[in-house]
Amino acid sequence: MRNFIALVLGGGRGTRLYPLTKLRSKPAVPLAGKYRLIDIPLSNCLNSGLNKVYVLTQFNSVSLHRHIRRTYTFDAFGGGFVELLAAQQTLDNNDWYQGTADAVRQNIRYLQAPGIDYVLILSGDQLYRMDYNQMLATHERTKADVTIAALPVERKQASSFGIMRLDDSGRVVGFLEKPKTEAELSMVRTDPAWIDRRGVQSRGRDCLASMGIYLFKRDVLVDLLNKTDYHDFGKEIFPASIRTHSVQVHLFDSYWEDIGTIKSFYEANLELARPDPPFELSSAVAPIYTRSRFLPPTQLDGAKVTRSLISDGSTIAAGAVIENSVIGLRCRIGKNVTIRNSIVMGCDYYETPDQISAVGSNGVPLLAIGDGSVIEGTIIDKNCRIGRNVRITNEKGIENSPDLGSAIIRDGIVVLPKETNLADGWRME
Repeated sequence: MRNFIALVLGGGRGTRLYPLTKLRSKPAVPLAGKYRLIDIPLSNCLNSGLNKVYVLTQFNSVSLHRHIRRTYTFDAFGGGFVELLAAQQTLDNNDWYQGTADAVRQNIRYLQAPGIDYVLILSGDQLYRMDYNQMLATHERTKADVTIAALPVERKQASSFGIMRLDDSGRVVGFLEKPKTEAELSMVRTDPAWIDRRGVQSRGRDCLASMGIYLFKRDVLVDLLNKTDYHDFGKEIFPASIRTHSVQVHLFDSYWEDIGTIKSFYEANLELARPDPPFELSSAVAPIYTRSRFLPPTQLDGAKVTRSLISDGSTIAAGAVIENSVIGLRCRIGKNVTIRNSIVMGCDYYETPDQISAVGSNGVPLLAIGDGSVIEGTIIDKNCRIGRNVRITNEKGIENSPDLGSAIIRDGIVVLPKETNLADGWRME
């Protein structure tokens, strides 16, 4: 893959993931206790032998930059890199990125470097495992100008995706964003037998959804960007390429999740804690990489833990009950704490003895979850201080609430923003 580069699009505001994106970009949001969303596409690239990657960033990108710099370093002999391309003013352009395609256009000189034949466009907020060599094989076998990864879905799911219409050869001849009516669905229907003949069991699925993963011939992509002022890949560049170039589909039929909302983020994390997770974090041939940390093993003392992920460096005291939850790095969980169906992201640092003494004397809770607290159906962002006998649960079944600082409800899920402090005995109103 020496003639192959990847561009990971990580510059969006991530408004649907707010407040997790209040202080960080969407690809920097923690995942499964110890990873970040950006680790997924970067790990897929490395496991596919693709080690020349650019990550395009814009909003709240400091923590993302820090994570990438600390994690993805290469030796001097392999020639690989993960480079950050942040939005910046230049003599040619002084605007922010106006969309995914505009972000690539503003960095087009990196595509035009010698020796590049293929460009892979990836999203920074999806959870899946893919060997991009297989996508390249489809691209070369069909002599395509553009290849797009496609996921078979049922009709009832189609209204959440962009759906493609194909001819018998697998060439994309039409595209419809989020079809809802029967007439629209009939226009983009794919015969399940066609899917079956390609080695994928259709199981009645008759719609092919775009996964937002595009493989371009380099010159085709440069031409499309130079000859248009389109801002978005999915809504503009891809439909335009259907009209003017040979666009083929690459069928994919494994776990794939777009982590775009609080609900999808919450559900995907808790699914990873199941005994039979739909996405396996451990893999002998395709591991998920992340930053190496020098943390001790987690210590448990008489706690009861079921169907949960427990990350490094945590301390869980006697009597604690943790069920169907994800516990992040450096968590301190007090005695008789109950955590159910929740995500606790942990902490970026340990408090020193002097810091513990200081916060204990001024009434501020420790960087921990205090004794006797109950947490259910909640996402707790990093570095939160939760006092003793606190109760966090959406007992009234509220779907969404205003941003009042301490606790926000999104999609029926309680979210504590980063660095929230809750005093002893705090209750949700």
